[in-house]
Amino acid sequence: MIRELNVWFFGEYVGVLTQDEGYLSFRYLPQWLESKNAKPLSQSLPLRAETFGDKIAKPFFAGLLPEGDKRTSIAKILKVSSKNDFALLDGIGGECAGALILLEPGQIPPVEAHESESIEWLEEDQFFAVLEKLPKRPLLAGEAGLRLSLAGAQEKLPVVVREVQGKDAQNTHFEIGLPKNNIPSSYILKPEITGVAGSVYNEAFCLALAKELKLSAATAKIGRIKDKTYLLVERYDRFLDNNRQLKRLHQEDFCQALGITPELKYQHEGGPSIGDGFALVRKVTNPSAPNLLRLLDYIIFNCLIGNNDAHAKNFSLLYGQNGIQLAPLYDVLSTAVYSDLTDSMAMKIGSKYRFDELHVRHWVQMAEIAQLGAPPLKRRVLEIADVLPGLAQSLHTQFKANDLDHPILGEIIFLIEGRCKATIERFSLTE
Repeated sequence: MIRELNVWFFGEYVGVLTQDEGYLSFRYLPQWLESKNAKPLSQSLPLRAETFGDKIAKPFFAGLLPEGDKRTSIAKILKVSSKNDFALLDGIGGECAGALILLEPGQIPPVEAHESESIEWLEEDQFFAVLEKLPKRPLLAGEAGLRLSLAGAQEKLPVVVREVQGKDAQNTHFEIGLPKNNIPSSYILKPEITGVAGSVYNEAFCLALAKELKLSAATAKIGRIKDKTYLLVERYDRFLDNNRQLKRLHQEDFCQALGITPELKYQHEGGPSIGDGFALVRKVTNPSAPNLLRLLDYIIFNCLIGNNDAHAKNFSLLYGQNGIQLAPLYDVLSTAVYSDLTDSMAMKIGSKYRFDELHVRHWVQMAEIAQLGAPPLKRRVLEIADVLPGLAQSLHTQFKANDLDHPILGEIIFLIEGRCKATIERFSLTE
């Protein structure tokens, strides 16, 4: 049986996603191709009249969906196969990353005037109930009016947030709303990761530390309700227009842009390498030089804080007013502080996956692969290694002052100090 979903892009009907005998295909509508506003959904789906087959269409559209056990749970709730990308998108593809909405034929996106009526603001007990429910019902799949999708294996939920100011700063709190009827969300809610102690504090600290280093990074806030802690990450692919209406920006991760399916996101499984990422950024951004330097900073930072899970789906392109740019840093967690998580990096630096095997020659190898000059790359590694421990200590003091301390932060700082010291020592050796 042939089934179709209409693909809406920035509120315009631009193409059709088709499933035929289990295979996906995508085609742009002639009127979109002829439009003065025509732009592609992805670097891997350039504007053309010909239909894209499963091999090309699947990586981009599957890349909109959750992964792992979250995907399996959602499939069970929706009573579809966990391998059926189309059925999953039909069930939860209303609020995706970027500027896409997938709707059944005959449906249209929400009208701006009705958006305020489509937010279900949660009382405290209702919000707590949502947090309790999320492990069993990821993304609240199957609930009336909700079609929410986010990529990745971590538990998360797109939400709308408004900050309510109390009599003093200590009484400021967040009101959380569920975006219904395919309207945009403004934040991503992340509960604590089961079995990963202090994950909320870890990610909040690492993102804040990136900002202290003057890197572009997503803004995150820690919230608490009863005995639960959660993270609110502001969406960089959403913005308020002049009329205070929440709007979508388009984005895609490196796997989508390179036409790589999510299950191959790790380099050792055949996924993109650091060299592939630099080549992509060099090809599509303009001017490319500042974006290449930002990507280099992201890689150095992830290495020194021990974020071993920095795979290709954790880097994205953002399509904004200034053209295509490297998106802010996101999904940053010091995984190396957890002894039961892998000590191998998701992408090699030079020829090495492990930090304890990483020396100057491997950074030089990476510079060659990325077509960057080795001397400036080495200078930047040393600059970051020199200042990062002090920034981490200062930031920890701020977290303590705001009653946001957690034992994991001390472990992260200890790891950063050790990695930065080791890096400086290795660079001082003649190789």
